[in-house]
Parts: sequence; C-alpha cells; structure tokens
Amino acid sequence: MKLRMKMIYRTPKGTEAEFLSDYLPPGAVLLLMEDMQQSARIHRTELIDQYDTEWTMKELRNYMKELETEPHQVRIYADGGFDKNTGKAGLGSVIFYEQDQKEYRIRRNQKMEQLISNNEAEYAALYHAIRILEETGVRDQEIEVLMDSLIVVNQMGSDWPVYEKELKYWADKVDDALRALGLSATYIHVDRKQNKEADQLASQALKDIEIDSTIQK
Repeated sequence: MKLRMKMIYRTPKGTEAEFLSDYLPPGAVLLLMEDMQQSARIHRTELIDQYDTEWTMKELRNYMKELETEPHQVRIYADGGFDKNTGKAGLGSVIFYEQDQKEYRIRRNQKMEQLISNNEAEYAALYHAIRILEETGVRDQEIEVLMDSLIVVNQMGSDWPVYEKELKYWADKVDDALRALGLSATYIHVDRKQNKEADQLASQALKDIEIDSTIQK
C-alpha cells in the first residue's frame, strides 16, 4: 500500500495553499504526518491510498502496528528455465520478507510440463512465487518483483502489450492472484547475476532436485 498526503498550509496572515504529495510508503507517511502535526500552519490533512480510500491517523497507526507481526517488506526474485528438447520447465523463487522484527528467506522450486517457451516459463515462475506469498500469509501491501526477464517486467509493468495467447494467460493469472491477496507489485529488471539464486533453483528443478527451505537471516 502507498498513500498520498493532501494538506492545507496557512501563513500567519491567512494566505492558504493546498499541497498534494507523491505516493509514499505508509511508514514514511506516518513519520511526516506526526512531524507536521507539530506545526500550527498545517490546518487540514487527508490521507488517500492508491484505491482512493481515505485513512485516518488512527487507522494508519493501527495498520503499522499490525504490520509488525505480519509478513512485510516483501521482495520476490523469480526465474524460469525451459528445455526445448523435453518441453519441461524449471521454476525458481526466492522470497525475502520481514516479520516480528526478523528477516526471512524462502527458496523453492518446481518442475512443470506442457509449456512451450522460455518466456512462458518465466511467467509461470512469477505465478509460482505469488502462490508462495499466499501460503506465507502476505496480504494487503505493496511488493517488489525482481526478474531478469525484460518481457515479463515490461509486460506486467504495462510498458509493453501482451500479444501471445499463452503469455496473456499467465499474466492474467498473476494479476488475479495479486488482486485476491490485495497486493500491488512494482516490477524491477535486474541482470542475471543479481537473479542467480532463482536461476539456480530453476536449473535444479529441471534436474529433478527439489528445494523447499525457509531460513531466518
């Protein structure tokens, strides 16, 4: 979730102006709001999330308190590998998150059949990661998705259109899964070196090496 702050600033002589901030993480908004409340020149403030829902300061404080005990600060690294000779795909997911002031990392892979391209495997890997978030209890927040697939990052980020039928199928599945969990995703392109752990998991899946681990960092 991200919020915008709408505020009225009034000078001692009564001149007023309205300001609207960019979308900011809820923690940053809470700090700014608490600081601005100390100024007598801020006369009215509103908090609005990306769904045009208004929040009170009390609701925001409660949200931040609840967030401490739930998985948050989620980052996904996903990668898919495809073997043209066998038509099989390997999916790799590495997920970082925080909970109860501790940091965790999930590493998991999966082997799939009946896919037709490496691009489809990349999409399937992303969907695989979203399903892990559902199992972990990640809900109602913004997450980061980091992948070395330009196609997936740009298509899911709405920069490129999706023409291929099989890719649209997976893109819709990812969007539906995110929507069901109340999640919004920021898609970030990284090079293969930065995504090597997910890539290795995908390669291991193709070799029938199953990985499923959760560790505290």
